[in-house]
Amino acid sequence: MHRFDDRTAEIARLCFDYALARLRMEPVPLDRPRPAGELAAAAGATITPGGRDPAEVMRTFTEVLAPACISNDSYRYLAFIPEAPTKAAQLFDVVVSASAISGTSWLEASGAVHAENEALRWLAQLAGFPEGAGGCFVAGGSAANLAALAVARETAARRHGRDGPWRVAVAQPVHSSVRAALRLLGMQPLEVPGEDRLVGEALAAALAADPEPEGVCAVVATAGTTNAGMVDDLAGVAEVAASHGLWVHVDGAYGLAALAVPEERWRFAGIEAADSFCVDPHKWLFAPFDCAALLYREPELARRVHAQHAAYLDAIHGAGDWNPSDYAYHLTRRARGLPFWFSLAVHGTDAYAAAVRATLRTARLAAARIRAAPHTGLVCDPELSVVLWRRHGWGPADYEAWCRRLLDEQVAFLLPTRWGTETVARAVFCHPDCPEAFLDELLATMR
Repeated sequence: MHRFDDRTAEIARLCFDYALARLRMEPVPLDRPRPAGELAAAAGATITPGGRDPAEVMRTFTEVLAPACISNDSYRYLAFIPEAPTKAAQLFDVVVSASAISGTSWLEASGAVHAENEALRWLAQLAGFPEGAGGCFVAGGSAANLAALAVARETAARRHGRDGPWRVAVAQPVHSSVRAALRLLGMQPLEVPGEDRLVGEALAAALAADPEPEGVCAVVATAGTTNAGMVDDLAGVAEVAASHGLWVHVDGAYGLAALAVPEERWRFAGIEAADSFCVDPHKWLFAPFDCAALLYREPELARRVHAQHAAYLDAIHGAGDWNPSDYAYHLTRRARGLPFWFSLAVHGTDAYAAAVRATLRTARLAAARIRAAPHTGLVCDPELSVVLWRRHGWGPADYEAWCRRLLDEQVAFLLPTRWGTETVARAVFCHPDCPEAFLDELLATMR
């Protein structure tokens, strides 16, 4: 199985032919899921004791399994937070897989870690972090939030000489992964009033009204809420947090990508005062899954928490070595930041700014069309690239039927959401090549 023989050569040809064909697809097909029984019957028994002919297995994938997966990189994918990886990033992901690099430590992968750190440094500079800032790439924003909050908890325990219990200030729109992380870490949320975003005044009031404010160790602000793309009052939150000695973590998994656009950076004023932040290149910075960047203002604080020690690990802890395993809860780790680094290096940061700018323009064009149409109304002006709107006279069942029909007809993949108690339509634009004509096609389906 491990030798490059004639059978391996055939497998390589099959895989590379499919990969090149997929990369050349214009436009990318949306595709759709299939019922479990139907899919099992169509695929048949894929795993057998003696193995199967590679061409047959690839045919099962290309004709049955792949079309049953919705393509995240289609400009018609507008649900959740889409991805739109560059071809360079996708191709280099193949290189990373073929290179068998363990991105755990400097000892094993100093070249890969150096390249990843170059990409991390660009993100840190965009946020105004100091020269010594650093971190690592993890699987996603959920893992990044968990890792950063663990550092916040342990740092507070050291500074105050007690183990807790600890709480973390959050507002209602905070990502679900933050609440999940708090449960895993044995912490409770301090709920700060405010349905749309977290603001400094509300945080100050919540801390003033709390009977035990000394039990609050951190605050999580959001730079680009998942539901509506709104940015918290980062500067106000940071000012209040500083006066109470709180760790500030900014979950920018989606929205902090807009830092790449110089004229949009004002939206994130205050990010430079955070203790940690995350941003997912696989969301709006055109990298393939899975890739989240986690940055710390003082990475040594994170290393004290996450570095693992054992007899067999002594060799990786050389003086001055930068081990990605020291900055989140992981050891074995693929060098998942390399496709992002390669694409940045090939295309340049100006091209990234232009691509993010293009998606912002698309979202604002969509908002203008929604506002102008007699049968639709904008819920709120988009801050980033999430657009929420209503179809006058529709209820929840109407939106659900509309979304099903759009997917069945391969027009778009959208899902309804809630705004307060109201069901509304939601679209996230992350593909820089989304044509204007598609916006008219989409809105016409609501007439």
